[in-house]
Amino acid sequence: MSETGTAATSETTASAVQPKTDTEAFPLREAHSLVSDLMTPNPWIYWTDFLFNIIVGWAAFITALTSPLFSLWQIAAFTVAVFTVYRSAIFIHELVHLKKGTFKIFRLVWNCTCGIPFMIPSFTYDGVHNEHHKRDVYGTFRDGEYVPFATKKPIEMVGYVLLSFLLPALLVTRFLLLTPLSYLIPPLRKVIWERASSLTIDPGYRRSENAIRNDHNWRQQELAAFLFALTVVSLVLLDVLSYAVLILWYFIAVMVFILNSLRTLAAHAYRNSGAEPMTHAEQYLDSINVPGNPLITPLWAPVGLRFHATHHLFMSMPYHNLGKAQRRLVNGLSDNTLYLTTMRKSLWDALSRIWRESARTSASGSIQKSTYNNP
Repeated sequence: MSETGTAATSETTASAVQPKTDTEAFPLREAHSLVSDLMTPNPWIYWTDFLFNIIVGWAAFITALTSPLFSLWQIAAFTVAVFTVYRSAIFIHELVHLKKGTFKIFRLVWNCTCGIPFMIPSFTYDGVHNEHHKRDVYGTFRDGEYVPFATKKPIEMVGYVLLSFLLPALLVTRFLLLTPLSYLIPPLRKVIWERASSLTIDPGYRRSENAIRNDHNWRQQELAAFLFALTVVSLVLLDVLSYAVLILWYFIAVMVFILNSLRTLAAHAYRNSGAEPMTHAEQYLDSINVPGNPLITPLWAPVGLRFHATHHLFMSMPYHNLGKAQRRLVNGLSDNTLYLTTMRKSLWDALSRIWRESARTSASGSIQKSTYNNP
């Protein structure tokens, strides 16, 4: 029953678990009874965590901006800015899952201090991520946050990570140029909503018209992002602000997206072909927990996302209770075997497993194709 011993189970054993045959055996009711008292978010934790990180993040941004180029001070400040801004930005995930109509001031403050300055206002995730948790959407072609990487060539994962270098420029283009252009060309509005208003990993994702849950003021958020980008770029062009502001912003944003892309690759097994939906238990067994080191792991999987599989079991559970839920389930389930199959020891462990699985699938596909062409 120990977490350590079972977490070290070989890759072969973990991969051998077939979700469709184990669904009925997964103790969903027992798991829920163990953690049912952990569903209430603590506003003090949210406010303290977020404000500390965003304040430190902007302070580190200014320090890096004013420090000598490539000095130890600048490198240290840049590193601090990346990790604190990253943690602050990941609160967008919590905003999606908080009870509808709650944390309104927190949502506003988050958008003003983090979401809008980094061109990721909360509406770009609101509604979109909720679909990712729907039982008839998760892992299917309609799920914008799921690509069956384990069944594709490894190079596609590399391409997904490298896209991080372009994302900040694409986001600025979306809000600074496409927003006003879409009002001059009304038919463009629908295209932008469907294809350029969602934080997803599937480039073919089309956002539905009603994919919104909390942020019905998304037009105001869009306008605010446009005005912010216009103001900063104008001040730079007028020599009021240095070009270094944009350059530093860009590099911090790139690093944040790289960290998030690696975390995303480690969040699921990505084995479902997309043709059929998965049950709640199957979604869990296709997801990954990386408890890891309590100091190091939260740097790349902040705000509870190192317990991503547990989050898929209880999507309404606030991030600050996921660790406690993890411990209860490991030690309290009458049979924790299936629960522990989602465990990975580290980011490297999670990434190397999906890489090897993708490589094996790709090699197997090549052999089959060769056999077919050369009977």
